[in-house]
Amino acid sequence: MHTLAVLDPGHFHAALTLGARHPAVRDDLVVYAPKGPELDDFLALIDAFNRRGVEPTAWRVEVRAGDRSLERLVADRPGDLVVLAGRNDRKPATIRRLHDAGFHILADKPWMAGPDGLDDLRHALAAGPLVVEMMTGPHEITGKVATRLVADDAVFGGFVDDEAGGGPAIEITSVHHLEKTVNGRPLRRPPWYFDVRVQGDGIADIPTHMVDQAQRLVRAATPGASEGGLPLELLEARTWSTPVPRALFERITGLAEFPSAIASDVTGSELAYRSNAALAFRAGGVRVALDTRWEPSAPSGGGDHHRALLRGARSLIRIEQGPTTAFLRRLSIEPRGTAGAGAGRVQAALERALARWPDTPGLALAPTAAGWDLVVPAALDVGHERHFAAVLAEFLALVERGERPERRAADTLAKYTLLAQASARARGQSGGAPQDTRS
Repeated sequence: MHTLAVLDPGHFHAALTLGARHPAVRDDLVVYAPKGPELDDFLALIDAFNRRGVEPTAWRVEVRAGDRSLERLVADRPGDLVVLAGRNDRKPATIRRLHDAGFHILADKPWMAGPDGLDDLRHALAAGPLVVEMMTGPHEITGKVATRLVADDAVFGGFVDDEAGGGPAIEITSVHHLEKTVNGRPLRRPPWYFDVRVQGDGIADIPTHMVDQAQRLVRAATPGASEGGLPLELLEARTWSTPVPRALFERITGLAEFPSAIASDVTGSELAYRSNAALAFRAGGVRVALDTRWEPSAPSGGGDHHRALLRGARSLIRIEQGPTTAFLRRLSIEPRGTAGAGAGRVQAALERALARWPDTPGLALAPTAAGWDLVVPAALDVGHERHFAAVLAEFLALVERGERPERRAADTLAKYTLLAQASARARGQSGGAPQDTRS
């Protein structure tokens, strides 16, 4: 049995990993953090998990509050596993310190707030205790199916660019919201979340998921891909801002005024929050374009938007989430070229593929004008928040088996190397002031 320690849980993802009990983890949980609203919000989420009517957890939380949380955790050694989800500017050094002290670490993304910190990550990923990124994408059902489909040559046929329109083989876009609801309650974010020197800008945040998704897709479609990190080549990078009025900032953080640390980004009563990014690169030779934006508030009854377009020689695969899909993920497959024998072969290949996946029972195809939609039974679509507990379970399984996922570590380092290069380019020069190109 393992004892989990949680260090400075400044981001709600730390609590979401604890949304389910696990047989390899004691219910006794040790938290190291200074007193304040960040700790209070974490404890409130844990209490909500313990009190819910369906599948409640039973966490018994011991809070060891105070300053110098990292130093006290290392000295106390309450267990061998640490969950880390807080300030991103400190993560590279914190990860290295915990790693060198012998802890296995599950750390929320992003691991860097800018171009600095690669040496620490390279050191921690090279050998010794496990350091694993809190990455939920592989556990989402449409992402899992898409990865399997692009690996099936009879269905997909390998990645190709759009020669007529000039589009890349992989396009991924997303829209997230600063003001949202988590576990049925309004989400409160710490004030430093809006300081890009601490949280990171648009390149540091959501693109960690997007690049990870592209890496998994290209690896799946490329038999015999390099055992080392998949080669990534930066092509373009830029960032721009979302305006955050003072009233919105107060609702999200509980502070009536902008802190002095972000005063340089405030004009009048509005913060220019540089949370948006566009990124283009090659992954193992496959061209990828990413675009991520943050909007102020989630619409009533709505949520985040996501779109991925995967261009193959035999078919197009689309993953969409937004108003047209009732904010649920939808995967569709469209055969390339004219209808007829080619479409029939793709359909037959799809049916064979779905039939041989024993871990996804109930998946089916529904005909559309352009091809087919994937029909996902409710049992396989558990929702984003529950994916975090699955990430913790995957991490625990690696620890229990004593496995080191070397290729995953190499891809993680390759990803952060690319994002460090993109951050430096968007800032105009390495370590310089960030560029703010407003849309």
